[in-house]
Amino acid sequence: MDTIEKKILARIDARREEIIAFGRDLFDHGELGYKEYRTAGRFAQVLDGLGIPHEDGLALTGVKGRLKPQADGPVVALIGEMDALRIPGHPHYNPETQGAHCCGHNAQMAGIVGAAMGLCDPEIMQALEGNVLFFAVPSEEYGEVEFKNSLMAQGKIRYGGGKSELLRIGAFDEVDMAVTHHASNIGTAIGGGTSNAFVSKVITYTGRAAHAAGAPHEGINALHAAMLGLSALAYQRETFRDEDHVRIHPILTQGGDLVNVVPDCAVVETLVRAKTVEALRHADAVVDRAFRSGAMGLGAKVRIDTVPGYLSTLPLERLQALEAAARTAIGGEPTVLDPRGHNNASTDVGDLCHVMPTFCFNTGRVTGTGHGTDYAMGDEYEAYIVTAKIFALTAYHLLRDGAVEAQRVKESYHPVFTLEAYRGFMDSFIRTETVDYETVDYGN
Repeated sequence: MDTIEKKILARIDARREEIIAFGRDLFDHGELGYKEYRTAGRFAQVLDGLGIPHEDGLALTGVKGRLKPQADGPVVALIGEMDALRIPGHPHYNPETQGAHCCGHNAQMAGIVGAAMGLCDPEIMQALEGNVLFFAVPSEEYGEVEFKNSLMAQGKIRYGGGKSELLRIGAFDEVDMAVTHHASNIGTAIGGGTSNAFVSKVITYTGRAAHAAGAPHEGINALHAAMLGLSALAYQRETFRDEDHVRIHPILTQGGDLVNVVPDCAVVETLVRAKTVEALRHADAVVDRAFRSGAMGLGAKVRIDTVPGYLSTLPLERLQALEAAARTAIGGEPTVLDPRGHNNASTDVGDLCHVMPTFCFNTGRVTGTGHGTDYAMGDEYEAYIVTAKIFALTAYHLLRDGAVEAQRVKESYHPVFTLEAYRGFMDSFIRTETVDYETVDYGN
């Protein structure tokens, strides 16, 4: 361990209680995607206190701080996700925002706050050939689909995922590589395998209201149309190949207003996930066909709004700088995750993977169920302090000695998409289809 590493660790340890308090504060004040105004404000306040200049309001709530106002050389982004989930039964549920941090994003934010505290020193900054961005990003959890669609309709965003939207608007254009984090129950680990890609859908059935008892024959039951569409979807499940890892999990968000009125509107939200783009396109078409059939069966109208979600993550390189940082931070060997593994969940880290070198590590020893009411920070030192140390040391290892390691990473990476191609690919999934089966004349 050299003198700069020792100084980084000492600076983080000196502010240990402050970093933990920051993580605890966010845990008690979860906010949902594209609404993380308090979280963004708290993060900006810390950057102000450290004298780190920053941009605010990126993709509505994102905050990007630069360790050096101007610097030549590679740019490394340390990423913290701000949003929480709507988990009403969680002990730390925030009733004002309906958010609860049941995925550990508060630990990510505490980690990049601690990393900023560790690196914000003239001697340390002088040792870095390049720049470090402390990037608080919105909306990694893909919930509240109708709300996000409303933001799209207003022109405030185009993509539902925060990193996806930040890529679209050019907020990552200056970044050469990204370091991300996920809280987990396995202790400190590095690397990882693949995950599913997905698209998001809102399916709106429109029928005709009528008295449910006195004149049901005058109505068209939109709820029944939705249930028929959901049944048709259920019968498709056995037709998907196991190796495609297809996952479709709809919810019914509207199904009627009064029990004695035939429902004239029903709304279904769903995500459609798969391992590959080809499998995703196939599943996407099957889902649309199933929901159309519900409207056809009842003579209702159906509108299917589809927007892009996230791309799949790619197998992550075993980054020497990250492995060395983890080893130093914990005083031992981190777990190295199998790059051949696959996770059926999705993350917009996958979008970053397709356009720039992206690396991930896990910490926290969290307990309970991810996205569940019993989720808890199992080891606060590891969740907050070790996370900060790994973030900071990884940036240092990449940018020290003339940034030789960062330059190697840049030269060896071959993007799947240019930024322009990425935006075109994502836009190809944006569409609205409307079919009114009430007006169809089937003859005699």
